[in-house]
Amino acid sequence: MSRVKHKPLAQSRGLSFIMAGSQKRNMNLSEEQREDLSVHFNTLDKDGNGYLDLSELKRALDIVGFKIPQWQVRQMIDELCRRNFNKEKGQLSFEEFQKLYTDLKSKDVTSQFKTAVSKRENLQTLGGMSEASSEGTTHSVRHEEQVAFSNWINSNLGADLDLQYLLPIDTEGRMLYDRVKDGVLLCKVINHSCPETIDERAINKKNLTVYTKHENLTLALNSAQAIGCNIINIDAHDLAKGKPHLVLGLLWQIIRIGLFNQITLEHCPGLVQLLFPGEEMADLLKLSPENILIRWVNYHLERAGVNRRLTNFTSDVKDSEIYTHLLYQISPYEAGVTMEALQEPNLVSRAEIMLQQADKIGCRSFLSPNDVVEGVYKLNVAFVANLFNNHPALDKPELPLELENLEETREEKTYRNWMNSMGVNPHVNWLYSDLADGLVIFQLFDIIKPGVVSWNKVHRMFSKLKAFMEKLENCNYAVNLGKQLKFSLVGIDGNDISEGNPTLTLALVWQLMRAYTLSILTQLAGTGNPIVETQIVEWVNMKLQDAGKSTSIRSFQDSAISNAIPVIDLIDAIQPGSINYGMVLPGSDDDEKMANAKYAISVARKIGARIYVLPEDIVQVKPKMVMTVFACLMGRDYIPNIGVKNQNHSE
Repeated sequence: MSRVKHKPLAQSRGLSFIMAGSQKRNMNLSEEQREDLSVHFNTLDKDGNGYLDLSELKRALDIVGFKIPQWQVRQMIDELCRRNFNKEKGQLSFEEFQKLYTDLKSKDVTSQFKTAVSKRENLQTLGGMSEASSEGTTHSVRHEEQVAFSNWINSNLGADLDLQYLLPIDTEGRMLYDRVKDGVLLCKVINHSCPETIDERAINKKNLTVYTKHENLTLALNSAQAIGCNIINIDAHDLAKGKPHLVLGLLWQIIRIGLFNQITLEHCPGLVQLLFPGEEMADLLKLSPENILIRWVNYHLERAGVNRRLTNFTSDVKDSEIYTHLLYQISPYEAGVTMEALQEPNLVSRAEIMLQQADKIGCRSFLSPNDVVEGVYKLNVAFVANLFNNHPALDKPELPLELENLEETREEKTYRNWMNSMGVNPHVNWLYSDLADGLVIFQLFDIIKPGVVSWNKVHRMFSKLKAFMEKLENCNYAVNLGKQLKFSLVGIDGNDISEGNPTLTLALVWQLMRAYTLSILTQLAGTGNPIVETQIVEWVNMKLQDAGKSTSIRSFQDSAISNAIPVIDLIDAIQPGSINYGMVLPGSDDDEKMANAKYAISVARKIGARIYVLPEDIVQVKPKMVMTVFACLMGRDYIPNIGVKNQNHSE
């Protein structure tokens, strides 16, 4: 679903693939506040066009904590129309809404209109900042999230034998920030959300030292990025210090990805039941996971003969009425779920009764009664997603679905995760529709080559009458920028991107990813001369030879790569002792090759290379993805080792 994106300020911090591009941040908002504001905006953006109708402004301000009289809201609208845009549009972009929010936040005069936000959100304000965060910023941490994530970890990972020394976390979650400091728990959380992302053999589990803990945290962060988490402004040192706002922000992203991974046709063919008349399955899959969940809830409310409808996960759920009807509709008869909660007038008590019903079907997760009544967005989203994953109650279609061209391919997933890890706004959910207005592409161009985008040429707001042409103009400009950067775009024009032509869109996206990889590599080399693929092959062979390894590669298509041993040898050449060769198999069949590839990718991430590819890409020797593996390792070799000398830790 397309949203208005924000012009990024391309910077670099730490390692990319080795270094991640930083986007321009609003200095008045923490990362968590910005995320929450974007989430509220997207919920209110009912038609998904990236704008908020001004008729909804008062409601939007109410939700984000500003209780402003209607007469003053009208004054604001008049002022906005005079200053910023044509009054006839009657719409507000996310950038404009964010500016309005921060302006209100910074003015003392607005305090009389604000509710007691700290009390409402049960916020714990923490002074200080991460080294990469906005100077002088204080960070607010939701106590509810701390409790909910801790309970989720206890429930889902409590039986893991490797975590017995860390779990359970106390019921208030106070120990959470200490428990993540050695990296083992974070690696396990990632694997729970996205199974087999991290090869367990690469996790340091015994006799942990400062160095091996740092390796685990590096492995966790690079693996989180590979599944699409935005880890800009977070590094292993931040996590080792247990910085609460960063820990909670990272945990939410990982848990969210895991919850949303099952909202697919593969996991739930019954999603076809949510189609509106005249829609095709592709139309549904273009929606954000949150909006698919909203449609799912409303489908069951309609089947239950209930007039209420869900439009958001904040104000609409506070009275527990929607949840009560939903639980009664989706639960198995034998579970004994009732609607007795509706007889209770006190909202907190009603929420508790409702959650007791959820417990009957094994779904009392994330929420406390107060979280329901206060409309805590993240936790309510997580609660509904968990309900969907466990009890979708959607009839399977009578005929088998043709999933070709509907389900995301491995290549598409890799590109989407890369984009999201770059911090593009909004989150890319479906590659083709979310690139169709060109705005995410412009952000990526600006990261690859800062200043290359002339933003005055970009339509960042789209009129109702000319939206199609304005988006097409954006896409034409995006293709021209690609040509300016010497991309091979023969036969590709803006219309191909605007219409979401899969083959031609992927051709552009691949070249964006390639250009980003090589640009970072060139920066790290420090010679000022662009790095090209042939130089990477030469470097790989030289590095292997200098380390006394017997392996080599002829190209990125060399079948010798399929057993992953050249990659494994290269990792050991870069950081001697990092590979436990007792874990490496001969690679004589596909299973052994896959095991080697999984191990290679995890150890590469563990030593600091930010690799996005999947093991299958190495085993099948996909040349594009293989190139990025070796490029990332080459870049990692340019980063000096920091801290304790490496040890041979084969535990």
